[in-house]
Amino acid sequence: MKAAAFAEFGGPEVLSLMSRPMPEAGPGQVRVRIKAAGMQPFDTAVRAGWTPPGLTDPLPRIPGNEFAGVIDQVGPGVADQGEPGVRLDVGTEVLGFSLLNSYAEYIVVPATDVTPKPPELPWEVAGALTAAVQTADIAIGQLNPATGETILIHAAAGAVGSVAVQLAVRRGATVIGTAREENHAYLRDLGAIPVAYGDGLTARVRALAPGGVDAALDGAGGAALDASLELVPDRGRILTMVDHAKADELGIMVTKGVRTAERLARYAALCAKGELKFLIRRTYRLEEAADAHREIETRHGRGKLALLI
Repeated sequence: MKAAAFAEFGGPEVLSLMSRPMPEAGPGQVRVRIKAAGMQPFDTAVRAGWTPPGLTDPLPRIPGNEFAGVIDQVGPGVADQGEPGVRLDVGTEVLGFSLLNSYAEYIVVPATDVTPKPPELPWEVAGALTAAVQTADIAIGQLNPATGETILIHAAAGAVGSVAVQLAVRRGATVIGTAREENHAYLRDLGAIPVAYGDGLTARVRALAPGGVDAALDGAGGAALDASLELVPDRGRILTMVDHAKADELGIMVTKGVRTAERLARYAALCAKGELKFLIRRTYRLEEAADAHREIETRHGRGKLALLI
């Protein structure tokens, strides 16, 4: 099969189109012919040399931990492995998640890690949905913003941030979202009050929230985290998705939870019904994966990137 992979760690240029062995589904597994895969900073970190905990696979490695496609092989025992009441047969359209290996024509995963794709959901959205909705759901669940509270969300126009904005709004919270000015109209459409990054951020947020800020979700790190520490009285209600190494020292949270097919199915259904907005700002072909990584590493842009395979 074809895959976008790397045989050495480095910049985007190490990522290239390769021929890799076709995977085979074993007991409790399904093989999926991938139609689309999401792309995110996790992937660029893996390519640059970071090794996810527990990973022992040798090089070459195929990045990508979210995908959508069509099941084309079912291993023994799959009928007993998936979600209750869900049949996973050859020909079933699914979306799912993995640790790596999604930038490829085929992937093998446990049947527990996929869920049927709603017919109304476009392939590029389905392929890129998992990481953003699961991370946002876990983070907002930990922060637990309530009706009448104010939550500050940094990098609010990104994939995780834009979902987190919508989840907090659904809970009845007032959301202040930091973003570049060209993304402010987008944030207003999601229900947030936008605010620009840069010098004077803390003062601008205080002006928008005279009653104070109750919680903060940091998707940017650095100065954004510093502003959160200054604005939120209770450090137990600050969560960083970026500066993990500082969390214990500062007494703040990081995301703690695991991805599940059940959660993914719920959010896929909301997207299919138009009740959750999820923006794909650009798609790339498999052979253009290195260009996509270059765009990700600019750390700008609303929504998500996706590979079409």
